[in-house]
Amino acid sequence: MQYPVALQLHNFISAPSSPEPSTPLPENTAKVIKITNCRVLKDRKIVEKDAIWIQDGKIIDPHKFFWYQKRLPDVVLDAEGLLVVPGFIEAQINGAFGVDFSVPSDQETYDRGLMKVSRGLLKYGTTSYCPTIVSSSAAVYHQVLPLLKPRPGSSDSGASILGAHVEGPFINEARVGAHELKVLQASANNGFQDFKNVYGFEGDTPEAQRKLSEENLHSVKIITCAPELDGVMESIPDLVKAGITVSVGHSMANTLQAEKAVSQGATFITHLFNAMPQFHHRDPGVIGLLGSRLDLPRPYYGLICDGIHVHPNSVKIAYDSHPEGVILVTDAMSAMGLSPGNYQLGNMDVTKEKDRVVIEGTNTLAGSVITLDACMRNFIQFTSCSLIEALEAVTLHPAVLLGIQDSKGVIKPGADADLVFLSDDLYVKRVFVAGQEVDLGTIHV
Repeated sequence: MQYPVALQLHNFISAPSSPEPSTPLPENTAKVIKITNCRVLKDRKIVEKDAIWIQDGKIIDPHKFFWYQKRLPDVVLDAEGLLVVPGFIEAQINGAFGVDFSVPSDQETYDRGLMKVSRGLLKYGTTSYCPTIVSSSAAVYHQVLPLLKPRPGSSDSGASILGAHVEGPFINEARVGAHELKVLQASANNGFQDFKNVYGFEGDTPEAQRKLSEENLHSVKIITCAPELDGVMESIPDLVKAGITVSVGHSMANTLQAEKAVSQGATFITHLFNAMPQFHHRDPGVIGLLGSRLDLPRPYYGLICDGIHVHPNSVKIAYDSHPEGVILVTDAMSAMGLSPGNYQLGNMDVTKEKDRVVIEGTNTLAGSVITLDACMRNFIQFTSCSLIEALEAVTLHPAVLLGIQDSKGVIKPGADADLVFLSDDLYVKRVFVAGQEVDLGTIHV
């Protein structure tokens, strides 16, 4: 079994381009854009005074382009020395700008809300994301998930949708967090069939699911589950075979159980430190996966770097332990981008108070209201990591986790031309989606 672990990242670095390519390009008269005078995150380093060439929404090899098409670019854009990086990838976001992905509605209303979020996220550099559904009833999944199939992004429609992250309901009630108790599934004794029944999977078997996944028609991209629940551990290989990324979260698993989940195919930890037992030196639980023995691939882990969900010192401990495993996530909910007040998270009433969200009448955190670019800036402040490490935590790492590193999270020929232009202090200045520049001034959320 191949795991998307950081030790394999070197496999995804593009080889140098040949000035005289042996494979001809088909004739293509589509417009070519050349972005010049930029610093580019490429091959795990920042290349100074570089250029990026774009055609048909993809990054192209300028050597092949010139050799076979023998023409100049149609448009030359000056990046004015800005840092150009791959578009950010968000693996866990419950909603934003007043939209909650877990609340079903008619298709027109739901699609309108989805587009509002997809466009709004571009202002913060997120060009691809997994809409996240909190634990819900089967009826909600059956209504909502068909609307969350992968779809490409554009400058008009917004960020690409990669498929849903279903966070529950196969989670431990002892670590329920802001999820509704009555909809939780206490077990999966019938294995893959129980997951199929709850989520309404389109295919009858893991093989059928895998075909849907390969054709980019599968609604579910990530499942967060608690491996200690009866039947869940045994279901992990079938879920992986179906093309789904399995994440350990909202769990009481001890270290032995967590390591077994990884050996079964789990490759992610949902919002590390949250909704799991605190670290204990005799049994560190799920957190102990960061220190697993060398013969076990260490999973990626999500970190909410808002300074509230995880103390900065804890963020640094995680980073120091497994720097190549970090994936920054917001876990944002519908109140992101809105004023303080009362909102919904699924069927739960929540209250936004300045920079935090809690279940109404409690101190229980219910998602965040931070943006992914702010998470990245905080991560650098909390850990003193390198700029490249922080950027890869929102680009390359989530791309490898989701198996899309050939098209997303990298700047190399053949990849999607999803680009973010950053200032020296890492604020978003310009955004491209599928090779089209976004007019950020027209996005109002």
